[in-house]
Amino acid sequence: MRRLYTRSVLSEETAGSNPLELFNLWFSEAQAEGEQEPNAMSLATVDKTGQPSARIVLLKGLIREEFQFFTNYNSDKGKDIADNNKVALNFFWPKLERQIRIEGLASRIAREESETYFQVRPRESQIGALTSNQSSVVPSREFLEEKFASLTKEWEGKVVPMPENWGGYSVFPIKIEFWQGRVGRLHDRIQFERKESGWNRSRLSP
Repeated sequence: MRRLYTRSVLSEETAGSNPLELFNLWFSEAQAEGEQEPNAMSLATVDKTGQPSARIVLLKGLIREEFQFFTNYNSDKGKDIADNNKVALNFFWPKLERQIRIEGLASRIAREESETYFQVRPRESQIGALTSNQSSVVPSREFLEEKFASLTKEWEGKVVPMPENWGGYSVFPIKIEFWQGRVGRLHDRIQFERKESGWNRSRLSP
């Protein structure tokens, strides 16, 4: 289960000096390449006991130079962030033989921004957010489906309200690493670390 990485190279010249500009370039190239859900990213959090956990969430924008996603604030990830807002994100685009690793600080966005996004979500997703008390134990799948059907009927023809415990987070990046697969496992790794004077760029050993 091993493949050769020969697709591209990552030099200091192509990396440039601004990691957010490079992220936007790589993201657009992942879209053009037809990567399946290029905005899917692994989100790693740590709970108050020190136990890390990771799951896939969807990036919904690079807003004010921060990575934004939405979730239930009462979910396990929401509880973890409330206790420790240091998080990590990871994008993996196998067709391009690339990944991007991000470390940063997560914070809730303004409720008005969350409301704006919630109202443009598909209606089924809106009802789903009302249905699910994310990460809580439920008696059965049928329980969820019955609750979903009931809420669908209740809000038929009306604007679905955003749940009080639902909204967005922004991740303020502190460190961003761009990884490009290369032959012989001598991968290109260019890291940007935020300093008071701006971004510091360095090459890491694979």
